[in-house]
Amino acid sequence: MTELDDQRRPEPPLSADETVTLLGFLDYQRATLEWKCSGLDAAGLRVTVGASTMTLGGLLKHLAFAEDWWFSRGLHGHAPAPPWNTVDWAGDNDWDWNSAADDTPEQLLSLWRDAVARSRSLTAEALAQGGLDHLARRPQPDGGAPGLRWILCHVITEYARHNGHADLLRESVDGLTGV
Repeated sequence: MTELDDQRRPEPPLSADETVTLLGFLDYQRATLEWKCSGLDAAGLRVTVGASTMTLGGLLKHLAFAEDWWFSRGLHGHAPAPPWNTVDWAGDNDWDWNSAADDTPEQLLSLWRDAVARSRSLTAEALAQGGLDHLARRPQPDGGAPGLRWILCHVITEYARHNGHADLLRESVDGLTGV
C-alpha cells in the first residue's frame, strides 16, 4: 500500500527494486507539481516572480510537453500528438511556456494529467518489452539512444528542478510553502 504525505503525495518506497523506486520518485515529483498548482485560478497560474516570465501554468504545459516528448516521441517513436503537432516551434521555441497564458486552469491541468496518464501507460509497455534497459526508438542528435532508466532519471530531474520554481511561484501567489 502506498503511503501518502500531508499533501496527498505518494511517498517513494524506502526499500524496493530499482524500477519501483524510480517510478515512486517520479510519481512523487508529479504529485508535487500538481499540489503546487492546485486550487488556483487563471490569475494565480499566470503569476511571475522577479525578472522571470515563468508561471505555474507554463510549468504545467512545459511538463506536459516533456512527458510526451520523452515517453511518447523519444521512447516509443510516436509522431507528435495534439497540441504539439500543430506548433510552429521555429516561430516560438518557448511556445509551451508562452501559450499557457491563453489556457484555462482546467485546460492546463487536463493537458498535463492526460500526458502523465499516457506516460505511465507507455512506461509500463516499455517495461514489459525490455525493462529499464529498453532503448528509446528515437535516437539523440549524436545517434545514441537512451534507455528507459536514463529517461526516467532525466524526467525526475526535470520535475525536481521545476518544482523548485513552482515552490517560489506558489509562495508568491498565496504564501503556500512546503517541500
